[in-house]
Amino acid sequence: MSKIAVIKTGGKQYKVAEGDKIQIEKIEGDEGKKMDFKDVLLVADTKGTDVQIGDPLVKNAKVSGVIEKQYRDKKITVIKYKSKIRYRRKKGHRQPKTLVKIESI
Repeated sequence: MSKIAVIKTGGKQYKVAEGDKIQIEKIEGDEGKKMDFKDVLLVADTKGTDVQIGDPLVKNAKVSGVIEKQYRDKKITVIKYKSKIRYRRKKGHRQPKTLVKIESI
């Protein structure tokens, strides 16, 4: 029976299952390095019969994964503009991201 979990990392929450690949905010580590997520908010099976909800975290629960890739996301353009006073600013930004493959819950 496969399990799902809700983890918290980088100020966001992600629903993950074994074998999933998730894009998260950049975390330190080289490609191929194993890592554990200890901030587990929920653990359940896929049918929903065995559910453990944290208060705020589930005790003795961890999600293991492997860093597959460190990269930067697509470029976004940020523009500031004020009319009638000749104020224009244009700036680009690329957010650093990490691709993680979930191995076990």
